[in-house]
Amino acid sequence: MSAQDVIEDYRVLTDPPDALHSVVELAAFVAEVPMATINIITVDAQYQLAAVGFDASICRREDSMCALSLRAGKPVAVPDASKDDRFRDNPFVTGVLGHVRFYANHPLVLDGETIGTLCVFDTEPREIDEHRRALLAVLAARVVDILQLDRQTRYLRTVLNQSEQLRSELRRSNDHLSAFAGQISHDLASPLTAVTMSLELLHEEFEADSALPPVMEGWVETGLRGTSRMGGMIRDILSFARLGGVLQKHPADLAHVVRDALGDVGVKADDPRVTIAELPVVSGDVSQLRAVLQNLLSNALKFGGDDPRIEVSSEREDDGWCIQVADRGRGIDPGDTERVFDPLVRGQSDVEGTGIGLSTCRRIVQAHGGTIGIAPREGGGSVAWFWLPDEESVVDDPPHAEACARAGEA
Repeated sequence: MSAQDVIEDYRVLTDPPDALHSVVELAAFVAEVPMATINIITVDAQYQLAAVGFDASICRREDSMCALSLRAGKPVAVPDASKDDRFRDNPFVTGVLGHVRFYANHPLVLDGETIGTLCVFDTEPREIDEHRRALLAVLAARVVDILQLDRQTRYLRTVLNQSEQLRSELRRSNDHLSAFAGQISHDLASPLTAVTMSLELLHEEFEADSALPPVMEGWVETGLRGTSRMGGMIRDILSFARLGGVLQKHPADLAHVVRDALGDVGVKADDPRVTIAELPVVSGDVSQLRAVLQNLLSNALKFGGDDPRIEVSSEREDDGWCIQVADRGRGIDPGDTERVFDPLVRGQSDVEGTGIGLSTCRRIVQAHGGTIGIAPREGGGSVAWFWLPDEESVVDDPPHAEACARAGEA
């Protein structure tokens, strides 16, 4: 990359930082001169970005004193430019463009390319000591720092704007998804209700008239079971579309949330099949966290067999809480621990369900800034877990499955 490329990449000429003027003022003060400037040298011109003691301007490269001094590749200090062979005929010295006598500069090196100088000068001859020349070097380094910081700030601002646009697109997408799911559920539910009512009327006819063929009654019962499953799928799809979006965060007592979720799946809080350890109060959307626990408890009951021995517990992990729902059921194949969170994927084909529940759980937990997983449980069964960060915490590397699930592996 050439010096010209660096100048364009950093937008030095098109959008210079305002902070440069303060550095120039400080340079004039340090050198005890009335005039100072930052000169940017392109292939054909010199641009004064900020100036003290005179009005900044543009001149041809061949007229620039700094362009001449760049060839030296090091700082320059001249007590009287009119007596220096390099500058005596320069228009800034002869009176055509100026009457410079004392002249000193320090190169501005950005990304390995010299793009200009920090320059101080006077119309009177004078000397500059080594201490002040060293201070000019420090100020030149700060000019480079400001240019680099300004470029990084522009980049971060662009990334933030893009991120905000993506969030807006995601919100719109979620809104469209919810509206679509609502419309589809309505469109499907209406004819399904009509079919269900017709089948129920037929079923009542069979109960009232024993002369009707039993095989036809079986067909009706099969149809009723099918419409019931279809109704469940419509509800699950609508739930998947709507949950995990906008959160209403409040302190959520997970002990109460678990008891409510157990009631939702038809299990009493004192059911001997379920053991509930001490659970924390977290920051989250109570209704959505209840949906997560309801799904995990329902799965533990469905896949737990006759003696699921469900244990609900928690463990403090990395500025957050891991909640585990462990069972002693048939367990899960290690190769399926990620796949079961995909929509419409079911861990066991012989157990009723749509395969949407765990996908919904993942959406909700991720909306809370957390992670969720499932792992085989030592001794048989599985451990479903989810981790939620503290409200004030931002954790770049959330806990892994092994850390979150170990409380349920004993």
